[in-house]
Amino acid sequence: MANRTDPAAKSIRGTNPQNLVEKILRSKIYQNTYWKEQCFGLTAETLVDKAMELDHLGGTFGGNRKPTPFMCLVMKMLQIQPDKDIVVEFIKNDDYKYVRILGAFYLRLTGTDVDVYRYLEPLYNDYRKLRQKLSDGRFSLTHVDEFIDDLLTKDYSCDIALPRVKKRWTLESLGTLEPRKSVLEDDFEEEEEKEDNDQIDAFDNGVYDKDYYHGRSPTRERDRDRDRDRDRDRRRDSHRYRDRDYDRDYDRDYDRERERGRGRERERDRDRDRDRDRDNDRDRDWDRDNDRDRYRLREEKDYGRERDREREREGRERERRDRERGRRRSYSRSRSRSRDRKRRDRSSSPRRRGDGQEEPKKKKEKKEKKKDDGTDHPDPEIAEANKLRAALGLKPLK
Repeated sequence: MANRTDPAAKSIRGTNPQNLVEKILRSKIYQNTYWKEQCFGLTAETLVDKAMELDHLGGTFGGNRKPTPFMCLVMKMLQIQPDKDIVVEFIKNDDYKYVRILGAFYLRLTGTDVDVYRYLEPLYNDYRKLRQKLSDGRFSLTHVDEFIDDLLTKDYSCDIALPRVKKRWTLESLGTLEPRKSVLEDDFEEEEEKEDNDQIDAFDNGVYDKDYYHGRSPTRERDRDRDRDRDRDRRRDSHRYRDRDYDRDYDRDYDRERERGRGRERERDRDRDRDRDRDNDRDRDWDRDNDRDRYRLREEKDYGRERDREREREGRERERRDRERGRRRSYSRSRSRSRDRKRRDRSSSPRRRGDGQEEPKKKKEKKEKKKDDGTDHPDPEIAEANKLRAALGLKPLK
């Protein structure tokens, strides 16, 4: 409830007045302790007391972008939307400069283009100092006229995007705003009027009508005029001769300079041809180096392919030798097993007794069943494979 706009407030530029402040900054203001403790329940009358306590201005500061009390009061004015007369009284307040700045900032956000120029431009004559809090928490020194100029010329101030206003000359051409008149124009007009009056008084006193040649004889004046004309003619004649000599010298110098220029032009042509030949030689060397590099790369690629093929052949040969070695090892193992079997059979044959008589044979010898090792298979390949598997001790193939 405390953060809602006054129900009687009007929409500004088609939206809620509090929406003129960005959402992130608006949420930071709602969470600020100054907003919760000092701005709760303020009205248009009690807001003046809080504005008189301000000692600096600014938007946000610190790592967490904490809003300043100035910004909290601006947000409160947007919430309660005071009357235009109250805002104008804020601006006309000469005793408290921060109250004036607060009213000017609110009018810049909510006022029309004509009102902005009409009520803020007179503040250009206020040169009082202001303390502004920067984003890093430090304070900087500014002035009222500088802050008003930023409000009228820039689009961003105190971390808030200012609404756009029309140019002053556009409003003047439409006839909705009168041409601006500076306060210093009265002083300039007074100085101009004073200078004009001084000149008029000087003419009245006859300062510019004084005859400096008063008291001289007319004969001396005629002689002086005649001498002056004679000197002028002499100077003209001397100039004529001097100009003729100068023209002759000028023509000579011009021819000499033209020949010199032709020589320089020929030298430039030779230098240009030399540079062109040098560039052509450099291009040929560059092409030759490129061809050499391409040929080297091609040889390296061919060598790499040949080396890969050689490695593949060596790998196949190594695998074949390993298979042959495995076959030989298995064959030798089977032969050793067969020898061991024969040796066991030979050791298990009946021995003779020490008295020279053979041991009596058992009356009934058990018939040994013939083992089915698969060597008599009709297919010769399977029979050969079974023979090898029998030598390795594996089961025969069916």
